[in-house]
Amino acid sequence: MNRPPPSGLHTPGFAHYALAWSPFHSNRLALASAANYGLVGNGRLHLISLGPGPGGLPGLSLEKFYDTQDGLYDAAWSEIHENQLVTASGDGSIRLWDIMLNDLPIRAWQEHTREVFSVDWSNLQKDLFVSSSWDGTVKLWSPERPHSITTLQAHQSCVYQALFSPHQPDVIATCSTDGTLKLFDLRAPAYAPSAAGNSFTHPLSAAALTVPASGTEVLSLDWNKYRPLVLASAGVDKAARVWDCRMVKLGGGADVGPAVGGQCEASLVGHEYAVRKVQWSPHRPDVLATASYDMTCRV
Repeated sequence: MNRPPPSGLHTPGFAHYALAWSPFHSNRLALASAANYGLVGNGRLHLISLGPGPGGLPGLSLEKFYDTQDGLYDAAWSEIHENQLVTASGDGSIRLWDIMLNDLPIRAWQEHTREVFSVDWSNLQKDLFVSSSWDGTVKLWSPERPHSITTLQAHQSCVYQALFSPHQPDVIATCSTDGTLKLFDLRAPAYAPSAAGNSFTHPLSAAALTVPASGTEVLSLDWNKYRPLVLASAGVDKAARVWDCRMVKLGGGADVGPAVGGQCEASLVGHEYAVRKVQWSPHRPDVLATASYDMTCRV
């Protein structure tokens, strides 16, 4: 007997950039999309539910959607409010949405000067999220504040991703077109509030560690969920790499300055084109998934 395949969801006119599971509801997802593959045009945030489809197999259905004036590149659910999430937009804006409301966002920020390409909500310090932009900066935010808390001049060029460590709430990792991974420790003295100016006009730039991960652009990174200070990176060179950064002391003591290093544990090759996304399994410390412009996903 042939069973029908699980039912999918089509969004005509919109290409997908990011998919995020709700941390509160196992059957709810958010989908960030853009018209014309994100090159020009509007964006759309889709709210999707997972439920029984044809033949009793899981299926996807569209609950509602929100249109935006520019493409959406990423989305992250709040860790403290089950109905709220943030989106990253091509016009440099970040918006906070409440899915119980039907039209406008409940808050919007416009500090980045170019496309915002990633947002990540901390699952340790649950009242904070981070954004990264093509303007070279990374910003730390609270949903309750009208302006960013801290601005990091993370790289001199596009920052594709910024992620909180799942082990240390004050550590953020970034990757960029400059071929590096960087780790920032917000406990360092350099990040203490200063009367000289706010973080928006005086961005900070001291990375605790710089990892020369590739000779070309690094498009994606992820923290290992079981091994502190172990990360994976992937990018234009068609490879994914695993980095052990545990030999570097993080904590911001007076004897700790910027460091360059990171030991490459593994270099995983096989993709025929750039690797767009890398992600560790949330269930096992030794399983990694990649997705590439060669139209394959590999584990």
